Amino acid sequence: MLLVRRITLVAVVAALLCGLVYGTGWAHRTGSLPWSDETERSSATTDRDRRPAEDLPERGTGADEPADPDRSPGAQEAGGDEGSRDRPAQPEPPSEPELQPGPRLLGPGDSGPDVRELQARLAQIDWFLTDVTGFYGDVTTEAVRGFQAKREIPVTGEVDQRTLDRLHAMTTEPTAAELTNQTTTNTPGALDPRCEVGRALCVDKSTNTLRWVVDGAVVKTVDVRFGGSSTPTREGQFTVYAKSRDHVSSLYDTSMPFAMFFSGGQAVHYSPDFAANGYYGASHGCVNVRDYDAIAWLYDQVQIGDKVVVYWS
Repeated sequence: MLLVRRITLVAVVAALLCGLVYGTGWAHRTGSLPWSDETERSSATTDRDRRPAEDLPERGTGADEPADPDRSPGAQEAGGDEGSRDRPAQPEPPSEPELQPGPRLLGPGDSGPDVRELQARLAQIDWFLTDVTGFYGDVTTEAVRGFQAKREIPVTGEVDQRTLDRLHAMTTEPTAAELTNQTTTNTPGALDPRCEVGRALCVDKSTNTLRWVVDGAVVKTVDVRFGGSSTPTREGQFTVYAKSRDHVSSLYDTSMPFAMFFSGGQAVHYSPDFAANGYYGASHGCVNVRDYDAIAWLYDQVQIGDKVVVYWS
């Protein structure tokens, strides 16, 4: 009898334990346990973190993640925060008005002393790299354009008051030498009247200068030397009758670059001896020039038939 009671008690206890285990499992599955919400959330988060990226739904596209009715569809694309749609647009800072060129004072096609001064001033600051001519051509136009661009002045190639004022502020009043392209240490004397008409190489023996004169305007001035006492340079009015860029004297076997012949074998030409020794030497009657660049430039300007006037001032 005692054995039967014990078996019955064990059976009852076993049945109760089985019921308890079954009930707990069912409650956990349906989420009715008091601690199941926190457990489920933790488990879901853990499972979500462990899932591959490709298995996760995109934000705002999953069935369990409804769209925010307060956010405009383009808010995310625009990169703004939730309140950005309510912010007023920020006004752009006002842009500075574009500078406009002033009325033209000088420009292409003009000529005269004002253009000559303009070129000389541009030459002082290395914007005009050729001889001052007094004519406003392509070279002057490009020099003005470059000057304007560098100073943030409207680039037109024409001179207005703004351009002229800025140029004057950066330069000084051109000297007579700058206005006449003098590459000389000598002071020229009075110009011979025969040089004031047409095109002339005007050679002043009193001051050892040669001036290239066009229609009475001195375009270039250079230092020169002449023949010695036994072979003097002839005086008078002549014309250029021949030119020879790389001439060599047949009498003296000396180099005479950029030779412009005006009287027999006498010519205006470059002299390396004059460049090296100055007035300590003399020519055999020619007009020697010691500035190589100047005589090279003159050679290209002078034409057959141009006058040569050799005189004492």
